[in-house]
Amino acid sequence: MLEINEIFGPTIQGEGKLVGTPSVFIRFGKCNFSCEGFGVEYETPSGIKKCACDTYYAVDTEYKDTWTKYKTYEEVVAKVDELISIYPYNYKIDIVITGGEPLLYWNKQEFQKLLEHYISAGHKVTIETNASLNLNFEHDYQKELLFSMSVKLSNSLEPLKKRVNINTLTSVLTNTKESYLKFVIGKDFLNDAKKEINQIISSIPKCDVYLMPLGDTADQINKNCEDVINMAIENGFKYCDRLHIRVWDNKRGV
Repeated sequence: MLEINEIFGPTIQGEGKLVGTPSVFIRFGKCNFSCEGFGVEYETPSGIKKCACDTYYAVDTEYKDTWTKYKTYEEVVAKVDELISIYPYNYKIDIVITGGEPLLYWNKQEFQKLLEHYISAGHKVTIETNASLNLNFEHDYQKELLFSMSVKLSNSLEPLKKRVNINTLTSVLTNTKESYLKFVIGKDFLNDAKKEINQIISSIPKCDVYLMPLGDTADQINKNCEDVINMAIENGFKYCDRLHIRVWDNKRGV
């Protein structure tokens, strides 16, 4: 069973190495984190007020009744095919597997069939993950995946032992060619972020590191971006904006 919060697109990839690329997103429900420290306020369907990340609707199981349960990967492919057919692209559009935390489904047969289907068909497939869960690379198609690893820092308020998995980071970077790290930070967290990021990257194979501004609205992005840009310049990291939030705030399905 694949529990999916939403399937949407074509739209652009809003962040990371492939920012601006036309893509279809498959957003899985469930996450092993809550990331209350990111401070996005929301009210659950039962009326409880909480704080979490900007995809709380795919994280908080109180929204579970709004997720769609797909028994087979073919059902997911059929929905994606409807979206892909909207525009007459002359190339294979990118597929983004996101969440929540999609690697919670890594060991499910239908999830692997979904990945294999798109890799075999010639699509670029990105998995957006917090990279905290253990995983094994057992098939060649898995090594063609692009892992966009948004490792959480202490500003997420998640415990260190839970949020940083050096074995998984090393395994991903060793088995794939283009995978990378990205960190969401705000202007009030720069010094701690620098220390934590350097500690992480000193323990894993070399890869691209992107810094992104914290915020779930364009206004918050604007308040944080200049300081984050300067931090990237000063430390040799790459900066990446969050175009989907800058353009649409936290609107879903775009």
